[in-house]
Amino acid sequence: MAQPSPPRRDPAATPPARAVEIAAALLSVAWLAGAALYFLVLAPGPEAAAGALHFAIVLIVLIAVFVPVAMLWVGLIAARASRTMREESARLRAAIDAIREAYIAQSQSLGATVDKTVAQKLDEIVAAQRKTEVALATFSSVRVSAPPRPVRPAPPTDQPGDQVALPLGTPAEETAPPLERADFIRALNFPENPEDKAGFTALRRALKDRPTAQLVRASQDVLTLLAQDGIYMDDLRPDMARPEIWRRFAAGERGRAIASLGGIRDRSSLALTAARMKQDTIFRDAAHHFLRLFDRMVSDFVETASDAEISDLSQTRTARAFMLVGRISGTFD
Repeated sequence: MAQPSPPRRDPAATPPARAVEIAAALLSVAWLAGAALYFLVLAPGPEAAAGALHFAIVLIVLIAVFVPVAMLWVGLIAARASRTMREESARLRAAIDAIREAYIAQSQSLGATVDKTVAQKLDEIVAAQRKTEVALATFSSVRVSAPPRPVRPAPPTDQPGDQVALPLGTPAEETAPPLERADFIRALNFPENPEDKAGFTALRRALKDRPTAQLVRASQDVLTLLAQDGIYMDDLRPDMARPEIWRRFAAGERGRAIASLGGIRDRSSLALTAARMKQDTIFRDAAHHFLRLFDRMVSDFVETASDAEISDLSQTRTARAFMLVGRISGTFD
């Protein structure tokens, strides 16, 4: 920070340093000379004065002589104090101006630093968004399909009336084992990173189940659209509702009794989501589709799930997206 420069003295603002003192000294000498002239030349002789009257007159005369001199010097001191105060005021004003200029310069430099920091933060958000889109694209590319089975030719028959048995395959969804709740919950949370093998395994198993696959893809669409506004479920810290609240919601209860499900308190995320819901028809349609599928899933899930499993479900990224979008849409009203 630059040091404040000493104030420049304005000669017109204050009188010269010695002018007042010289004037006071001249007036004092003139007054004393006049008094001496009176007593030495014009005053009556001692024979005309008598006793106490002479003493009183002398005292009054002395007071009359020295009081104007004292007043002159009092005026001199006051003028000097006034000059000192004006000089100090000028120095203080100059110091304040220097501090203001230094503050403005520092604010500009800090503003540049803040702008640079904001730019770095935006770059980090864009990079994180790209990672999220890549991960979600990886989720979309995960498809499990049964290998094609060779078609066997029909056995030859000699009787024209015999029917040929056509082999009908069983759909993979019917032959696949039921989805475990642990895999279901882990799939709704999505893999943590590309190295999360257990998460990808659970996601592949979930995509084999048709209703779960629909919910996963709907959640993926909503999370991708929210990420475009810099809203990430890992940054949200909602107030978690008790499992019995989820059960009451699944039973169809609405209103204040289940309002704690919308436990998202982040104002910026709520404001951005509400604006996106009003302005973006694609996001609005995706959000309503996701809310319908999640509502249907909760109704089926809580029938056989334990309180611990409901609590684990409520902590997934999909459940947090449901809390955020549901609160904006009035689902918990």
